Amino acid sequence: MTLELSGTVALVTGASSGLGAEFARRLAERGADLVLVARREDRLRSLAGELGRDHGTVCTVIALDLTLPDAVPSLVARLAAADIRLSTLVNNAGFGNHGTVVSIDEERLLDEVRLNVTAVVALSRAFLPELLSSGRGALVNVASTAAFQPIPRMAVYAATKAFVLSFTEALWFEAKGSGLRVLALCPGPTETEFFDVAHNEDALFGALQSAEQVVGTAMKALDRRRPPASVISGTMNTIQARSVGLAPRRFVLDLVGRMGAPGRGRRRPGPSRPADGPAQPPR
Repeated sequence: MTLELSGTVALVTGASSGLGAEFARRLAERGADLVLVARREDRLRSLAGELGRDHGTVCTVIALDLTLPDAVPSLVARLAAADIRLSTLVNNAGFGNHGTVVSIDEERLLDEVRLNVTAVVALSRAFLPELLSSGRGALVNVASTAAFQPIPRMAVYAATKAFVLSFTEALWFEAKGSGLRVLALCPGPTETEFFDVAHNEDALFGALQSAEQVVGTAMKALDRRRPPASVISGTMNTIQARSVGLAPRRFVLDLVGRMGAPGRGRRRPGPSRPADGPAQPPR
């Protein structure tokens, strides 16, 4: 049952690159006009131009830092003033810090929670009434395979993604019968700017998927006659994530902690990066 979006509007956060930009392209292909939200206005305008040329998509560009306390209310007010009502929302913006909790600046950790959790809840709550009223779009929250186990040296990131997964699956149940398709997308390592932002690739294990592959997984799930509450992208990622629940929690914690130790991860070709430390997110 293909998700058809002609005549609707979709909002994508973190749309300046990676999964967010790819979601915007896929939604434009299906006929949706778009609200593109991220901090980097130049990239958003470049993407808007591409979508306009390729699909005739009408794009509203909003440069916004979603970690700021007034970000969501101001976004809601701007769309209301422009008489833009959403049928689809993709909460994709997010970032991770790598390092022990005590080694990372407190404000950077709090920004991680504000973007990965607070903004997701606030945007979902703000727009759910119109999404449910439309009954023909989707609410997609990007979680991660990090949601399935605690991850030392990425403690806050894994915890935020566990929240997103649980929150979204509960929303899936609450939206049953409305026509709104709710999905938590759980990618593994993906060819995006995530590891550049984290300033570390020690957490990089397994084969990288492309943004196209990950978003393709989400779209296939949304097209099902009975869309699932969540989906993991990639066969090996699915096996690994599901197997975590079969092992003792202490064993999993020790294993993941050893795998993420400095120097243990698989690095991509390119210049070396510091073992620990936060970075500004490219949202």
